[in-house]
Amino acid sequence: MTEITFLQLRPADAVNEIWASTRRREGTLTVEVATPLPSDVVDAQKGGLLLASGDASVDAPVYVIEPSRAKILAKRRVKGWRVTILDSDSRIEVLDALSFTRARYLRTNRSSVADAAELVSLPGSEAAVSVFVDTVADALEAVEAGARDLLLRDWDTERIGELRDALGLPLIERGPFPIDVEYDDAATELEKGAFSAYLNQIDGSGRARPRVEWAPGKDLDTPQPDTRVSAAWPDDAWRGRSPATVEDASVEIRGILERALAGSAPSVGEIETLFRAHGTDVETIADAADVLRRQAVGDDVTFVVNRNINYTNQCYFKCGFCAFSKGPRSLDLRGEPYLLSIDEVVERSSEAWDRGATEVCLQGGIHPDFTGQFYIDVVSAIKARVPNMHIHGFTPLEVWQGAETAGVTVRELLVALNDAGLGTLPGTAAEILDDDVRLTLCPDKIRTAQWAEVMLTAHDIGLRTTSTMMFGHVDGPRSWANHIEVLREIQRRTGGFTEFVPLPFVHMGSPIWLRGQSRPGPTWDEVILVHAVSRIAFIGLIDNIQASWVKLGLDGAAVLLRSGCNDVGGTLMDESISRAAGASHGTEVSAADFRDAILDLDRNPVRRNTVYQPIESGIVI
Repeated sequence: MTEITFLQLRPADAVNEIWASTRRREGTLTVEVATPLPSDVVDAQKGGLLLASGDASVDAPVYVIEPSRAKILAKRRVKGWRVTILDSDSRIEVLDALSFTRARYLRTNRSSVADAAELVSLPGSEAAVSVFVDTVADALEAVEAGARDLLLRDWDTERIGELRDALGLPLIERGPFPIDVEYDDAATELEKGAFSAYLNQIDGSGRARPRVEWAPGKDLDTPQPDTRVSAAWPDDAWRGRSPATVEDASVEIRGILERALAGSAPSVGEIETLFRAHGTDVETIADAADVLRRQAVGDDVTFVVNRNINYTNQCYFKCGFCAFSKGPRSLDLRGEPYLLSIDEVVERSSEAWDRGATEVCLQGGIHPDFTGQFYIDVVSAIKARVPNMHIHGFTPLEVWQGAETAGVTVRELLVALNDAGLGTLPGTAAEILDDDVRLTLCPDKIRTAQWAEVMLTAHDIGLRTTSTMMFGHVDGPRSWANHIEVLREIQRRTGGFTEFVPLPFVHMGSPIWLRGQSRPGPTWDEVILVHAVSRIAFIGLIDNIQASWVKLGLDGAAVLLRSGCNDVGGTLMDESISRAAGASHGTEVSAADFRDAILDLDRNPVRRNTVYQPIESGIVI
């Protein structure tokens, strides 16, 4: 189905940072200046806007230019997705400008939309007709004549909502560029300040982000209205409706969901399509996921009483997302480097057992002094003191590095850990299992095939594992779909995954966001989609989908329990990795907190062990 995009912009004679910040809060994403100064460009970006220049000779992130000036941009090899050509009376001149710049937009006036639409329909043209509209009636008339991009100046949220409801076609807000610009293309083409401002404007599909302060890890209410799941729109008409169901889905989405409800898991391409859903379709996907959740696991909501033990925050890997790891004290990085002794790890494990925990989760940085023997010694020591404690420990990165430093194979180290008493492996260090993303996010970390090698080997020797995906940074629907397919392929071979845990990126203290190279976490709708689509994608393969209260709070997790999830993870007692990145939801919840939140949803709380065997149902200690 044809989508109609719109951009909120404002013309100006000049820009300063305070003015730009104010316009940004009002909803504007782009400011247009006929002949900007370099300071206009910089101040716009500091205020969160991108500047569109009417002068092709000025360095600016965006250009809106007369056809006669187009070849200046073509000679500079400015990418066409940065360019809008202004319509003129000369068809030849306009077509020449569009062809040489490969501009993505042709801006015309309302009386000329039909002629402009005929021009951009020529084979080889990549442009859409763009036009200013002042009223809903203007917009409908322009779309009917062939406009596919609407320019809105001083529209409030209620009027935009009226347009959405009147249009009869999907309405998508874009930023200053088309929504299909790839991360790597933008990183290469834009200077640092423009790239950072752009990433802070968009979601993983390239659409404009909702204007809310909420982000994973922030101690704020989730942004969706009480009656709905999606927070795509802020107007009263949207917020006052009931959530959509499968029957309300768009044609393409509905077909995928109906096949899934009949037991047919989506293809990789269909998974990507689901991940790109917007607004009403987000809620239809959540509805289907909840039906599938009920079919797979009923109304039980599970959790585990456990303790996280992060034994060191020193690490010689340089993952761009990680705010937890520290270098040596001499580097003067944030926080104090620490390394727990094995005795301290054992003592914390014993304390956890005394407090009712059945699991300790062991993860930490890769300390430069570690070898594989350290991990074996930790497991052996815990088992000697607390023989019945389940040890859930060591990411595939730790296993890979441990095997290398010990001079053994991955299999030999895993066998030794298993013999020492290791129970299961966490599926972290996965981030996004798409190596194009990993080159930016964690360039010195193990690649997808190495992660898979550890997991396949662990499953082969009888060690079960979890699986995870950290999303909302430099990734997007295509890489999410690729990640899911890697996990599905492993699970088809072994059946060794016990659960899937989506982990929303907490951006506030993350180095890659502080450097201006990532988005500020996923949007709320992306959080819903990743959990709900995962339930749909893992039909018949992974029954347990977990909501991370650490990233989203118990209230956020409760919404996900209505969107395909059936587990809320562990009590943790000492979680510190998310806290280091800026999360403020606390380091521990009690079993009673879980029970109360689950009962509020009229679901049945079930305390489980690490491998999803029930321990207590209905009442908890």
